[in-house]
Amino acid sequence: MAAAAAASADYILKSGEVSAMIRQGFLESPTSSASRGSPRASPPPSAASPGRNHPSSPPPTTTLFDMIAEEERYHRYHHGRQHQQQGAKPPPVPLSEGQRRARLQETVAGILAGERQTSWGAGDVELTVSSSDGFSVSMNVHRGVLIARSRFFAEKLVGTRAEGASHAVEICECDDAEVYVEAVALMYCEEPRRKLVGEGVGKVLGLLKVSAAMLFDDGITSCLEHLEAAPWTDEEEEKVVALLSRLQLPRQPTSQVLGRVAVDPAASSSWADGIFLRLLGGVLQAKDEKARRELKTLLSGLLRDDAAPHDVGDDNRVGVSKETLYHLCRRCLDSLLACLSDAAGADEERRDRGALMGEIAREADNVRWLVDILVSRKAGEEFVRLWADQAELARLHGKIPCMYRFEISRVTAQLCVAMGRGQILVPREAKFALLHTWLGALYEDFAWMRRGGRTVDKKLVEEGLCRTILTLPMAQQQAILMDWFDRFLAKGDDCPNIQKAFEVWWRRAFVKQYVGEDDESSNQLQVAVCDCPAR
Repeated sequence: MAAAAAASADYILKSGEVSAMIRQGFLESPTSSASRGSPRASPPPSAASPGRNHPSSPPPTTTLFDMIAEEERYHRYHHGRQHQQQGAKPPPVPLSEGQRRARLQETVAGILAGERQTSWGAGDVELTVSSSDGFSVSMNVHRGVLIARSRFFAEKLVGTRAEGASHAVEICECDDAEVYVEAVALMYCEEPRRKLVGEGVGKVLGLLKVSAAMLFDDGITSCLEHLEAAPWTDEEEEKVVALLSRLQLPRQPTSQVLGRVAVDPAASSSWADGIFLRLLGGVLQAKDEKARRELKTLLSGLLRDDAAPHDVGDDNRVGVSKETLYHLCRRCLDSLLACLSDAAGADEERRDRGALMGEIAREADNVRWLVDILVSRKAGEEFVRLWADQAELARLHGKIPCMYRFEISRVTAQLCVAMGRGQILVPREAKFALLHTWLGALYEDFAWMRRGGRTVDKKLVEEGLCRTILTLPMAQQQAILMDWFDRFLAKGDDCPNIQKAFEVWWRRAFVKQYVGEDDESSNQLQVAVCDCPAR
C-alpha cells in the first residue's frame, strides 16, 4: 500500500499534474491562498534526518502546498542536472510576485536592522512602490532619513504634517519597483559605495537613474564612483554613455566616468596625426616580422572602421589625415630607392641575396600596405601621380634581376586593379603616365610575381589591366595593346593575358567605329522657355 502511494506520488511529481490542475482551475493556486491567509511554514528539509526511524511519531500530513513545493523542487533539480550534464548553466527560475516581494522585504529589513536603526526607532512613513506591470511593495521607513538623504523627499515631506505624525507616500508607474526599493534602502547606509561593491554595471546604472530621480546626492556620487572604477563590457559601455548623456548630473564626476571613452574635445588634429604617425611608422620599421604582420592587420582594420560612414551628427570623430599617409608614402619610396641604389651598386659576388631580397620586399610591402589604406579611405588619386613620377626608381628597377625586384611591380598591379574597379579615379593623363613608366616592368616581372607572390591573383591583375587600358583614348589604347601583342607572342604565359582589352579595342576601331558629329549644334542643349497661362 505504502509502495503504491509512493509510486503514485512520484508519478505525479514527474508528470507535473499538480501544476497542470492549478492552471486548469481544478486546484487553487498557493499564491491566491496565501493572500487570504498565511500558511503555516513547513520545517526545513534538514529537520528530519534521513535514515532514522521514529515509530512513536505519527506520519506527517502531506498538504497540497507541500505537493506543489515538492513538485517544483523535483523539476528544478532534474532540469539543473540535465543542463550540468550538457555543460551549460541551468537557466534562472523566475520568481513569483510573492517571492519577489518577500525578497525585497527581506532586503529592506536587513538594511533597517543595522546599527543606525536603533537611533531612528519605528518607521513613521509607509512607502509604497508600484511598477507598471502591477507589482507593488510597501515598507515602513523613516521620515528623517528620507528628508536628510533625498532633496526630492525633503521637498515633499517638510511642512506637510507635524513632527511625529505618520505619513503615506506612494511612487507609481516605476520602470522597476525593485530598484526604487533598493535605492531607498541605500539611503540608510553610512557608505553607500561599499554596498555597491560586487554589483553589476547594469544594476548600478539602474540605481543611478533612480537616485537622480529622487535627488539622492550620496547615491549619485556612489554610483558614479563605482562606474568609474568598475570594468565594462562593450554593451555596458554603450549603456553607460547613453545614460550619462541623458541625465543631468554633476559635471566633474560624470566627466571622470566618461573620461574612459570620450576624447578630449580640445585635442587637435595635429595631436591625432602625431599618434597615427607614430603607430604607422612603428609598424613600417618593426624588427619582428610576426608582430609586424599582426599589427598591420590590426591597424588596417581600425583605419578601415574610421573611414567607414558614420552618423551625420558625428563631427567630432578624429581620424588620420591624408597628409600623414602621404608623408609615410614618400618616406617609404625614399627607402625603397635607397635599397635599389645599394643593390644596383653592390658587387654581385659579395652581395647577400637573401638579405637583399628581404629588404626590397619589405619596403615594397610597406608601400602596398599604405596604398591599401589610401584606397580604403578613397584618397589614392595622388599616389597614382606619385608612382608615375618615380622615373629614377623605374630606371634602377631595370638594373636589378627579376628575382629581387618583382615585389615592386606588385604596386603597379595593385593600382591597376583599384583603377579598374573604380576605387581610384584619375584623369587619363595620370593613368597613361603610370602605364608608360611601369607597365614594361610589370610585363618583365609577371612570371616571378606568379611564382613568388602567393597572394597575387593572376586573373584579377589581368582584369584590372584590361579595364584601366580601355579607359584611355583610342590612340593610347592602340599603342599599349600593340606593344602587348608583340610581348605576348614572345613570352606567352609569362606575360599578362589581356586579350579581352584587345578584343574591345578591335571592335571599337574596326567594327563599331563610333564617329563624332561635325555639327556643333548637335552638342548643344536645347532649352525652350514659354509663359504658363494664368489660373
